[in-house]
Amino acid sequence: MALIEPRTALGLASVLLTLAAAPVASSPSLADGGKARERTQATTRILDGRSASRILANKGLTLQWIDWGRRGNARVSREGGLWKLRGRQEQTNGPGRLAMDGTIEEIGTDYFVFRGRISITDTPDAGRSCSVDKTWRFAITQNRSYYRLREFEWCDDLTDYVDLYF
Repeated sequence: MALIEPRTALGLASVLLTLAAAPVASSPSLADGGKARERTQATTRILDGRSASRILANKGLTLQWIDWGRRGNARVSREGGLWKLRGRQEQTNGPGRLAMDGTIEEIGTDYFVFRGRISITDTPDAGRSCSVDKTWRFAITQNRSYYRLREFEWCDDLTDYVDLYF
């Protein structure tokens, strides 16, 4: 039979009491229509430091319809433990626009999860308008120097390559 020192037992009891008293996030119920699941989290989960550094020091974003040679800006800001991403690319001599605005929920090895709005307007054709607010996944594939949106035909039948460079 192992003996537990009173100091150790008290520490363990204190930890257990703290855990028991900690607020627990409620799971979404049918009554709220699942909206609890859609609420923004308070911190960005960082599972890979290298990927986090790449995203923080990014070198801009592109949509292939606008221009791969002239990147738009992408700014990552940190508010407490939550990372926010806002970016925009504008066509030099035309109306084409790409915009992103939201939060980064998770950063892992060669990927990140973005929760927010992505909008594409007037490109590749005038009058085209796509704007969706949801959870998106970006990933590095084939040793490329950018994270690519892994959902390609999210608006219509056109394939959109949205890339965040590092």
